[in-house]
Amino acid sequence: MQTIRVDTPSARYDVFTGSGLLATLVPRIEKAVGRLPRRVFVITSPEIWALWGETFLQSFREEPVTLFLPPGESHKTMASVERLTREMARAGGDRGSLVIAFGGGIVGDVGGFVAAIFMRGIPYVQVPTTFLSQVDSSVGGKVGVNQPEGKNLVGNFHHPRAVFADIGVLGTLSDRELHAGLMESIKAGIIRDRALLRFMDEHSGTILDRDPKALERVIVASIRMKAGVVNKDERESGLRMILNLGHTVGHAIEAVTRYKAMLHGEAVAWGMVAALYLGRRRGTITAGQMDRLESLIYRYGPLPALNRLRAGKLLSAAAGDKKNVGGVRRFVLPVGIGDAGVVEDVTPTELEAAIRYMLEKGKAGRSAG
Repeated sequence: MQTIRVDTPSARYDVFTGSGLLATLVPRIEKAVGRLPRRVFVITSPEIWALWGETFLQSFREEPVTLFLPPGESHKTMASVERLTREMARAGGDRGSLVIAFGGGIVGDVGGFVAAIFMRGIPYVQVPTTFLSQVDSSVGGKVGVNQPEGKNLVGNFHHPRAVFADIGVLGTLSDRELHAGLMESIKAGIIRDRALLRFMDEHSGTILDRDPKALERVIVASIRMKAGVVNKDERESGLRMILNLGHTVGHAIEAVTRYKAMLHGEAVAWGMVAALYLGRRRGTITAGQMDRLESLIYRYGPLPALNRLRAGKLLSAAAGDKKNVGGVRRFVLPVGIGDAGVVEDVTPTELEAAIRYMLEKGKAGRSAG
């Protein structure tokens, strides 16, 4: 097991990675946050509970209250939050209760948001079960839900008391989910970790074959990168914005397709392709660097086709990005390999050109290899 420390002005907690954590969860939680309270709520999806619920419950002396969130971005809504908080109230939840978010990124975001607002805030623990949630969304304290007008427009910063990333649960993850999650690790390498990117470049076959040691190395490096950024900029006032490489256009794709056409990591992958084009156009990366990084993204595919999307709609959706403040369009660009920066002068013409480049590349989708 490896431990990564998150140390921000408002919260300090550990992220634990390894195998076998799920079956011994209670003593690990009690060691990290103290004895379990009288009322523990587990927010999870029916699919995850069917696969891993029995293992999850092995270390519990008293069975927690299990609340279900159906899968998919369409359930990452205020309606789901209201239903879950009412169920908690009816089950005797109080200020001393604990929430355990047990699932992928959607469960983690919604479960964390429920914990942030129930009784004006109660503690919670993240137990992420997808690659993407283990390397990214479970760490850093961002919680929230979507609106029809955009992704994660309603939310808060509410850090977990601990994160337990059991690599063993990835064995039941579909290939598509794994590949989509790995896009966030590619992003981590591009913006902050050349060694991670080099490892993913040189060992793609081993990683995609799910070698446990290779996966753990990628997961730990990705978490360390994000924790280091969050420690320096907890509230996304500056540096933390670089974690959004590919997300401006990626979120626009998700919004235009109503969160139904592709997984988050797939949308971010296409968003990174657009960002690479814009970086090459502005001279922050060379043509050779762009080709190398774009090829790496495709190798960890496949990526869904974009032939039904239109540049105009994506451009309009990108205008509502949360990073934009006071009419200033903020955009994350790669700076060489292993660094990134935020620019505030990207014109609609430039962004449209990047989107059109991405759409051309994605006409028929992209196969792995």
